Amino acid sequence: MAVDLTDGIKWYLAFVFSTTLHEAAHAWSALKLGDDTAFRGGQVTLDPTPHIKRSPIGMVVVPIVSYLLGGWMIGWASAPYNPQWAIQYPRRAALMSLAGPASNFLLMLAAAILIRTGMACHVFDAPGRVGFTHVTDAIAPGIYLFLAKMLSIIFSLNLLLCTFNLLPIPPLDGSGLLLFFTTSRTAEGLFRFLRHPSLTTIGLFFSWRVFNSVFPSIQLYAVNLLYPGYGYH
Repeated sequence: MAVDLTDGIKWYLAFVFSTTLHEAAHAWSALKLGDDTAFRGGQVTLDPTPHIKRSPIGMVVVPIVSYLLGGWMIGWASAPYNPQWAIQYPRRAALMSLAGPASNFLLMLAAAILIRTGMACHVFDAPGRVGFTHVTDAIAPGIYLFLAKMLSIIFSLNLLLCTFNLLPIPPLDGSGLLLFFTTSRTAEGLFRFLRHPSLTTIGLFFSWRVFNSVFPSIQLYAVNLLYPGYGYH
């Protein structure tokens, strides 16, 4: 399969920014809720450097290799936190878990607003066919071609990051939301269960297999909300 390196750069820019925002949101919310572990590690920042240093395989190697092999990017990063804080304050830990997907939702929403603004300014238009990297068309030349592709990737990638991470299966952020329904007395048992290495491996494999089959429908629904009345199917 031929690889478009120009598109690869667009993919990587979108991936790094989206992942950095996700982890910075976790770190910032933890700081505000009483855990300064990530703050002391330098993760409360939109500078991708400390996030890349913490997760070089997930932030550099895997995204590049996955694009070269499949034409799209997957990867990961993480923000440190204090397990004892999470056990003592399970509801705060649950809110910290929610912050990452929430940041991706807001970034997807920002991309949608810019796309609709571009349509109002007659530089973007709804595409004839929708794809992961083809959510809007540029009808003006020059920089708008680049912006249309970037906004398409940012929209779809952050929709994926938001919805995938909300699955209540470890090690995804959605499993952390289960702590919201516990108390400090019962949180430790659930916390240890969710962090068990074998459960994490099985959960990630199962989550991706399931999500891979349902995400096209999720994206189609989101695009139809972006373009009401167009009836994409």
